[in-house]
Amino acid sequence: MKNNQPHSFICRCVSDTLDGLREGISHFSGTSRVAVIYCITAETPLFICDPENLLQGHEPKFKELYLENDLWSRKVKMESDKSKFGLIYPEKNQELTGLISYGGRSGSVFYQRWFTEHHPDLCSTGPTERWLEHAVWRFSHDMAKERDLYTGISGTFLREYATHAVRDHIVDEMNVYLGWDSQVRIYPVLDAILGISKTREEGVWPQGELVIIDPQYVDEMEFLVCFQEHEQPQLSNFKHVRKLLLTVENLDHKLVSDGQAILGIARNTLPEFSISADFYGRHGFLKVNRKSVCSFTDGSFHSTTHQANLVQFEEALLEFNVNPSAGNAIFKIVTGLVHHAQHQKHGCALVVDLNSKPLTISGQTLNQSLDLRQPDLFELAKSLTKVDGALHIGADQHLHGFACLMDGRAIPAEDRARGARYNSALRFTAEHDNIIVVVVSVDRPVSVIREGVEISGICHWRPVSSCVFKSELLESWVGK
Repeated sequence: MKNNQPHSFICRCVSDTLDGLREGISHFSGTSRVAVIYCITAETPLFICDPENLLQGHEPKFKELYLENDLWSRKVKMESDKSKFGLIYPEKNQELTGLISYGGRSGSVFYQRWFTEHHPDLCSTGPTERWLEHAVWRFSHDMAKERDLYTGISGTFLREYATHAVRDHIVDEMNVYLGWDSQVRIYPVLDAILGISKTREEGVWPQGELVIIDPQYVDEMEFLVCFQEHEQPQLSNFKHVRKLLLTVENLDHKLVSDGQAILGIARNTLPEFSISADFYGRHGFLKVNRKSVCSFTDGSFHSTTHQANLVQFEEALLEFNVNPSAGNAIFKIVTGLVHHAQHQKHGCALVVDLNSKPLTISGQTLNQSLDLRQPDLFELAKSLTKVDGALHIGADQHLHGFACLMDGRAIPAEDRARGARYNSALRFTAEHDNIIVVVVSVDRPVSVIREGVEISGICHWRPVSSCVFKSELLESWVGK
């Protein structure tokens, strides 16, 4: 260290790790930022490297955790022994709002904690936590090898770590229930799930559920059909398993495997521990004990729930003078309609009119509006989303019209790569106050549009491109 600055080798290691971590998690969860707080030895100060301002707003908490007391540095007495770089002492999760983090100590790095953002549509934080845990291990390894033996490969490992992160999370869960002696090997199972998901039968993508159980639970399963041992299809035979999924399509029954072969077809009951893959056509969900771990599509794993992220719509509602209970009701109505359209795989548009007197919009205006708080009328509204045009929903939680045309003059913010529904919403909201339009596209994320701008698409930061990111003293960063 010179002049309270980490030397160039440390900066390079931090930068390579951050770069690979950011790119890898961005492919898995959507555009993501990453940051790190680290202290190489007990005698050196804490540094922070946050090139994209991920940690901005958390300064008071970090001041409390790291500067106003020294508990963080006294939890574990570590000797500086670089030969023990692989022995990581994990640090407790700090539970910071909007962040996922993982910290640890080793003989080569006295303290380190890596951060990324907590996207609102994650199936589970588990794989991302395992990813950050591996970053802790990689950085500890790089610091132990020092400059002459440094290969710079940590970033590459972290960039391609998605399947490994999913596997590591499943193994951790499996060890809790089954111990270390399970015969199920996770990598072949994950390969099979991705292979089956890409295999079409007569042009149709797979649907149905595949369950993997440990052999010790076979006798507990309530089988409807058992295949003879010498005729059991191998899980690695993707084409055969894809055909067998036809037998459980749109049913509560499941194909059951022991991780190597298909054992038969069973009822809906599951043992204490199970891994399942729910296939929904072009995408599906990987679950452990019925809890989603991640989704899969296009031959790779992703963190998304494949449901609309309406956080921006909820935030936009708060900016209007709407009674909290009414706002909550409107949010539930819009969320239900959007999720129905997505499940039915058709596009739609919802005009949420927050004016005291609803606008007059060209379309199928109703003589008597429908109270969407009534379950039967709400179900009718779901069916109306299939009709071309927008649904007109008022601040009174009533449906005032459907098949509505959103007209308006051209504006600079239009995107010719998007369809007429999207650009009409831009024009319409640019010319009318107190209007939010939610656009559901078949092949794109949900768009929330207000005042001629897609607020769900506003980017408040730009990715930083740099060979080496600058670290700074945490004390200086907190005091800015």
